[in-house]
Amino acid sequence: MQDDTLQKERAFHDQWASAIDVDGIRVADYFEACTAPENRFILHHLGDVRGKYLLDLGCGAGENSVYFASKGARCVAADYSPGMVEVALKLAAANGVEIEGQTINAMAIAIPDNTFDIVYAANLMHHIPDPLLALQEMHRVVKPGGKVCFWDPLRHNPVINVYRRIATEVRTEDETPLHINIVNQVRSRFSQVEYDTFWLATLWIFLRFYLVERVNPNQERYWKKIILEHQRLAPTYQQLERIDAMLKQLPLMKRMAWNLAVVATK
Repeated sequence: MQDDTLQKERAFHDQWASAIDVDGIRVADYFEACTAPENRFILHHLGDVRGKYLLDLGCGAGENSVYFASKGARCVAADYSPGMVEVALKLAAANGVEIEGQTINAMAIAIPDNTFDIVYAANLMHHIPDPLLALQEMHRVVKPGGKVCFWDPLRHNPVINVYRRIATEVRTEDETPLHINIVNQVRSRFSQVEYDTFWLATLWIFLRFYLVERVNPNQERYWKKIILEHQRLAPTYQQLERIDAMLKQLPLMKRMAWNLAVVATK
């Protein structure tokens, strides 16, 4: 069953990779835009990455590897999709940085123990049949004192779950958003854990795409659109982000967010 799921994920992402235009990717926006709160949180807790050996697990189009390489890290862009690894290498060349590319199964990373200073995974865990096995592997390949950081969608918010049911053509059928309790699993394995969740009131932007702007969710990926159009969205997002900060002070509200970001020290 796991093999079937992995093969479907690979085929989906290989097909997506074949349509990506690297010239249209503004790498810094994925980490520095106001609508990239998950990566801004991770950057804050990672600190200086110069000289660090970093595994970008589930690298996708390579925005993460290229960004970290531009900040002085030595990066391995790894994905189960060979097509995505190829795109990542092209993006690196287009941005004048060097990265290494590898095709890797996140549940069985063919790399020795204690190899990396940082393991970074964006939007990976919910594509994996056994995310806890991937977490175990990330813990294994990072050095003592090194950091594992990831961000992924949560399963609890009814608004984003309606979006998931509608946007069937831009998602894989086996995706399983995470339960907030994964934070406890991380805490059981790592010496120090920082986490936060993002997108509560700010999910109004998704509703506006659908209800007001009539953007077809099967023709445009909303989670890409929020990055591509961050300058237009900034006034609305920044106002709603302040409301999010207040909402997250209420009991159980953090779990209702769209995305979770974690930075854990081994």
